[in-house]
Amino acid sequence: MKVKPLEEIERALRPIAEEQGVELYEVVFRQGRHPSLTVFLDTDREGGIDLDACERFHNAADPVLDELDPTFGQPYTLNVSSPGLDRPFKKESDFLKNIGKKVEIKLFAPIRGEKFFEAVLRDYDGAAGNITVEREGETFKLNLSQIVKISQAIEFD
Repeated sequence: MKVKPLEEIERALRPIAEEQGVELYEVVFRQGRHPSLTVFLDTDREGGIDLDACERFHNAADPVLDELDPTFGQPYTLNVSSPGLDRPFKKESDFLKNIGKKVEIKLFAPIRGEKFFEAVLRDYDGAAGNITVEREGETFKLNLSQIVKISQAIEFD
């Protein structure tokens, strides 16, 4: 199925997100038997993205997407969701919002005998492609190319 570029879809949807006070985190199109366009929303507000926020965005996005026609007349399902607590960091803002917080890191190759560990994110240098983390009193740098996934550590009380 032919689909318009995701950047074009994001440009059309971003004003709706801004109007509603949420961040358009990511837009994903999945091909297959049941094609779907999924819009992930995020917010810094207490409580995060709830079902009501998703429904409001969905209702506002429908007419815009009907006019844009991202699939050139072919049917698809529109999903609106939160990216979830365990979402991988993809953008500079993900790293910056989590400085000083505990993160989970999964590496391609072991460092100090481990491929998976938790640490506190101390710094992010996007230009150099590095992060600085602290673990068990030791501070060290990792290049982003070494990391399979980095996400916020989820702690249960």
